[in-house]
Amino acid sequence: MTFPKSIQSAAIQIQPFIRKTPFVHSKAFSDLTGADVRFKLESIQVTGSFKARGAINKLLSLEDHEKQKGVVSASTGNHGAAVAYAAGQAGIDCTIYVPDDASPAKLENMKQFGAKIEVHGNDCIKAEAKAQEISISTGETYVSPYNDPYVMAGQGTIGVEIESQCDGLDAVIISVGGGGLIGGTAGFLKSIWPQIHVIGCSPENSAVMIHSIKAGKVLELSSKPTLSDGTAGGVEGNSITFPICCDMIDETVLVTEEEIKDAMITYMDKEHQLIEGAAGTAVATLLKKKNNLIGKRVGVVICGGNISLDTVRDILN
Repeated sequence: MTFPKSIQSAAIQIQPFIRKTPFVHSKAFSDLTGADVRFKLESIQVTGSFKARGAINKLLSLEDHEKQKGVVSASTGNHGAAVAYAAGQAGIDCTIYVPDDASPAKLENMKQFGAKIEVHGNDCIKAEAKAQEISISTGETYVSPYNDPYVMAGQGTIGVEIESQCDGLDAVIISVGGGGLIGGTAGFLKSIWPQIHVIGCSPENSAVMIHSIKAGKVLELSSKPTLSDGTAGGVEGNSITFPICCDMIDETVLVTEEEIKDAMITYMDKEHQLIEGAAGTAVATLLKKKNNLIGKRVGVVICGGNISLDTVRDILN
């Protein structure tokens, strides 16, 4: 499977099942930063995050005999909801393994799309390992949150849409967890705009992919709690996303919990929309790097909007 053709194929395949999300100019953030800022609103995507793209592309790629056996996956929330939604569209049974610290709001989102939930371990890597073990024993297809060419191609369809929605970008800011979102999106955008500057960002409390890129190998690192739960956790040692992230990411940025919180408050105040912590990480990076972005055309992927009211209250208080 090669980029960008696989991403263009994915865009055609998933189009009936997803929203083409707006890529909106923000006067408020353009004024704050001195850049020409546009937000890609995956926060209003089906299931509330970009994850629907990859899950649908993966499930539509399955053979009939694979669909009959069902699928199993692991998630802290958004990927699980996406797999549940995709399974419902395709008429496939699905089970999602989650770590015990998964966001209640995201668990509820998974359940409403029909997923069977199983709790295992205290980290998404452990939940992923359990789901893979079950897949081997039952024959159900394991749907990785990021370590799958069909999933990454699906996430990359954001780039296809961005190309059709603007005349070009100088930089794009994308949050980094397992690397599927930035790998797919940057992979496509660099194929059409080779000079685009790709900024990958993570919370200081959980930045396994970014530390791995700097080390030149996938590291096993523990994570601290973070508002950016959608990017939190480890990276599989054999992940196909790792070499792609090494190639595609031009600059990495780490942000503190306070910076994420402040960015979320600023975004909700200026844009009048809820965002989750992983999207707040990208907004925090925009604000942190503003002096380097003056006069540039900057795209920021608002990767999700699934946040509980309790978390919103905590942030505001």
